[in-house]
Amino acid sequence: MKKQKQFTAIIEREGSGYVSFCPELDIASQGNSIEEARTNLVEAIELFFECASTSEIEERLHDEVFITRLEVAIG
Repeated sequence: MKKQKQFTAIIEREGSGYVSFCPELDIASQGNSIEEARTNLVEAIELFFECASTSEIEERLHDEVFITRLEVAIG
Protein backbone atom coordinates (compact mmCIF):
# COMPACT_ATOMS: atom_id res chain seq x y z
CA MET A 1 0.00 0.00 0.00
CA LYS A 2 1.32 3.43 -0.95
CA LYS A 3 1.64 6.02 1.78
CA GLN A 4 0.06 9.44 1.42
CA LYS A 5 1.76 12.82 1.82
CA GLN A 6 0.27 16.28 1.53
CA PHE A 7 1.77 18.98 -0.67
CA THR A 8 0.85 22.58 -1.44
CA ALA A 9 -0.82 23.46 -4.74
CA ILE A 10 -0.90 27.05 -5.99
CA ILE A 11 -3.31 27.45 -8.88
CA GLU A 12 -3.75 30.64 -10.86
CA ARG A 13 -5.38 31.70 -14.07
CA GLU A 14 -3.06 32.17 -17.01
CA GLY A 15 -4.67 33.25 -20.26
CA SER A 16 -7.68 31.02 -20.91
CA GLY A 17 -6.44 28.20 -18.63
CA TYR A 18 -4.89 27.55 -15.24
CA VAL A 19 -1.36 26.84 -14.07
CA SER A 20 -0.75 24.73 -10.96
CA PHE A 21 2.48 24.71 -9.00
CA CYS A 22 3.84 22.66 -6.10
CA PRO A 23 6.50 24.76 -4.33
CA GLU A 24 7.77 21.87 -2.18
CA LEU A 25 9.00 20.03 -5.28
CA ASP A 26 9.20 22.83 -7.88
CA ILE A 27 6.79 20.94 -10.16
CA ALA A 28 4.20 22.65 -12.35
CA SER A 29 1.34 21.60 -14.58
CA GLN A 30 -1.67 23.16 -16.27
CA GLY A 31 -5.26 22.58 -17.29
CA ASN A 32 -8.33 24.17 -18.82
CA SER A 33 -10.08 24.37 -15.43
CA ILE A 34 -8.99 24.61 -11.81
CA GLU A 35 -9.88 20.97 -11.23
CA GLU A 36 -8.02 19.81 -14.35
CA ALA A 37 -4.93 21.81 -13.35
CA ARG A 38 -5.11 20.26 -9.87
CA THR A 39 -5.56 16.72 -11.22
CA ASN A 40 -2.69 17.18 -13.68
CA LEU A 41 -0.43 18.44 -10.88
CA VAL A 42 -1.24 15.38 -8.74
CA GLU A 43 -0.36 13.17 -11.72
CA ALA A 44 2.91 15.05 -12.33
CA ILE A 45 3.91 14.68 -8.67
CA GLU A 46 3.05 10.98 -8.64
CA LEU A 47 5.11 10.45 -11.83
CA PHE A 48 8.02 12.33 -10.27
CA PHE A 49 8.02 10.00 -7.26
CA GLU A 50 7.77 6.95 -9.53
CA CYS A 51 10.74 8.00 -11.69
CA ALA A 52 13.06 10.08 -9.49
CA SER A 53 15.96 8.64 -7.58
CA THR A 54 16.12 8.96 -3.81
CA SER A 55 18.88 11.55 -4.12
CA GLU A 56 16.85 13.67 -6.57
CA ILE A 57 13.83 13.57 -4.25
CA GLU A 58 15.98 14.63 -1.29
CA GLU A 59 17.58 17.41 -3.35
CA ARG A 60 14.29 18.86 -4.62
CA LEU A 61 12.07 18.41 -1.58
CA HIS A 62 11.57 21.58 0.46
CA ASP A 63 10.01 20.58 3.79
CA GLU A 64 9.19 24.11 4.89
CA VAL A 65 7.08 26.25 2.58
CA PHE A 66 5.29 29.28 3.95
CA ILE A 67 2.53 31.00 2.02
CA THR A 68 1.27 34.31 3.31
CA ARG A 69 -0.39 37.48 2.08
CA LEU A 70 1.52 40.74 2.01
CA GLU A 71 0.27 44.30 2.22
CA VAL A 72 2.39 46.59 0.04
CA ALA A 73 2.06 50.34 -0.58
CA ILE A 74 1.83 51.09 -4.31
CA GLY A 75 1.31 54.21 -6.38
